[in-house]
Amino acid sequence: IYIFFFFNDTATTEIYTEQIVGSVRCVQETGINAEYMGEIADLNFYAMEKSNGETSDHSSQQAIDPERLSKAEDFKTKGNEYFKDLKFEEAIEQYTEAIKLKVNSPKTAVYYSNRAFCQLKIENYGLAIEDATEALNYDPKYAKAYYRKASAYFALTKYDQAVENFKKAAELNNNDAETLDKIKLIKRIVREKQFADSIRVEDPSENINPGEIAVPSTYTGPKLELDQEVTREWVENLLEYMKDQKLLHKKYVLVLLQRIKNILQELHTLVDIQVPEGQEITVCGDIHGQYYDLLNIWKINGNPSKTNPYIFNGDFVDRGSFSVEVMLALMAWKIHDPNCIHLNRGNHETKNLNKLYGFEGEVVHKYDKTTFEIFGSIFQYLPIAYCLNRKVLILHGGLFSQDGVKLDDIRKTNRIMEPPEAGIMCEALWSDPVKEKGRHPSKRGVALGFGPDVAEKFLSENNLELLVRSHEVKDQGYEVEPNGKVITIFSAPNYCDQMNNKGAFIRFNGSDMKPKFTQ
Repeated sequence: IYIFFFFNDTATTEIYTEQIVGSVRCVQETGINAEYMGEIADLNFYAMEKSNGETSDHSSQQAIDPERLSKAEDFKTKGNEYFKDLKFEEAIEQYTEAIKLKVNSPKTAVYYSNRAFCQLKIENYGLAIEDATEALNYDPKYAKAYYRKASAYFALTKYDQAVENFKKAAELNNNDAETLDKIKLIKRIVREKQFADSIRVEDPSENINPGEIAVPSTYTGPKLELDQEVTREWVENLLEYMKDQKLLHKKYVLVLLQRIKNILQELHTLVDIQVPEGQEITVCGDIHGQYYDLLNIWKINGNPSKTNPYIFNGDFVDRGSFSVEVMLALMAWKIHDPNCIHLNRGNHETKNLNKLYGFEGEVVHKYDKTTFEIFGSIFQYLPIAYCLNRKVLILHGGLFSQDGVKLDDIRKTNRIMEPPEAGIMCEALWSDPVKEKGRHPSKRGVALGFGPDVAEKFLSENNLELLVRSHEVKDQGYEVEPNGKVITIFSAPNYCDQMNNKGAFIRFNGSDMKPKFTQ
């Protein structure tokens, strides 16, 4: 039911069948209650109304150039075809060409609205809001534009604005039941959050004693007592056990969570690492619950060890079906040897996004709500930046809204919280590079876009050579910005079972700290 919750017409599913394959597989494989599952509630299914790209009923009062309109409609048709093939960037280009023709017609609202839909698909929620707003400037009664604007606000967990726009969409669409249901869902999420906040203890793990939890005699998986060493063999056995989609018993999950907390809380917000000359370190980007792709990285590049260390640059969870397994694997290696693997926080290691994008639902299904709350408290201890050999800065998102930020400012930032809506922590987790110079509003609606000049100035002022960040899917698994100072690394191939992208990782040798890419 929830997979189709964001559709307005079942006929649409014939066109978009491929887009829901990942979600169906996720539910089939895990049996997860899909209410907040990432592949559903990550809003990839927003606003798939009754026909993609249909025109508004409102006619323009200005003269329309038939030839220009015909060209614009051709661009729209091409954009629709690209959209159906999941080529969202190409679809955006076609809708943009239609917009550039400046047709004096309410059809322009459709071009903006369709482009907003594409922006939603690639998680550019800020741009989606802008496009939907422009659509309403051309046609103030265009229900789809309100719907897509509401969808973007929902993705940003800005629930008041989402409800406001869903209400307008419903009013213009005869109070259709599906849009009203979305309003009810948001209100329920808000009530649940308020209730959870009212009863939440500061650290839920303080009230849990894993030693008191009984393990049935039928359990055949790895066992870990409170004082037992986590050996390399134990970790490898765990990986194989989970590979067969078997769950580590809750008792041992809680033992791992207690152990990892003790390690992480000793770290600084920015961690300095010295890579010895002749030794290499591997940097991986987003994993997003794709456990089997994580195992493939280790198959290609070797398991973590003192001589083969890794940094995983955030977004371990959400969207994929096996975020629990990803977290347990990463934690197990970290507990085995804290220096063989390093974990950076991403914007998805947060409670709000975990509720919307799947991790909470997965943990509650596989274990329980308390276990999820402990995961959430552990995420707060993750560092937000690593610096390699005083040359390479690694953080999940990007740079800052103010000049003059120094590495010591990052070190001094209090990270043990849910990220605020602005400031160093928010921007480190959410910002993105842009091609234009200067600072720009974020395409996501959170933090900012920073230009190559901003990056060069920041690196120069901090005596750094390179910024490595993740946070964005890239067709080749990585992208080097034109100035060569900023690299994006993304390690989840075929993201969400639909993007057809490659995954990649970077290796740095302590001798020169030059990036070497593996796809």
